Amino acid sequence: MSISSYLEAMPLSEIERYIKGLPKDSVPYTGHPRQHPSEKGKLILIHDPLGENPRVMEFKVDDVTHLEEIPSAVTEAGEGVRLVKLWIRRGAIGVLMQPFEVQDSP
Repeated sequence: MSISSYLEAMPLSEIERYIKGLPKDSVPYTGHPRQHPSEKGKLILIHDPLGENPRVMEFKVDDVTHLEEIPSAVTEAGEGVRLVKLWIRRGAIGVLMQPFEVQDSP
């Protein structure tokens, strides 16, 4: 599935917003959130969605402890891309999917 498919997937379900201080036993990850296209219990976070090397991270919704909205990124066409800081429970398992150019065998 391409990055644009993740951007067009269903919006992220509601998660508790974080208001004061740093959450204990959580690690922050910043990016554009999307509901996982095939698994309701998971979400996709696209780090640096407008950059040259966006990274796609997958987390279980139950591992998100808090959500903090941060200023949106804007495309060259003037469209806003929602950005958030997700606080993920320390010790949770995430999946990092990173694009690469196929050239020679590894």
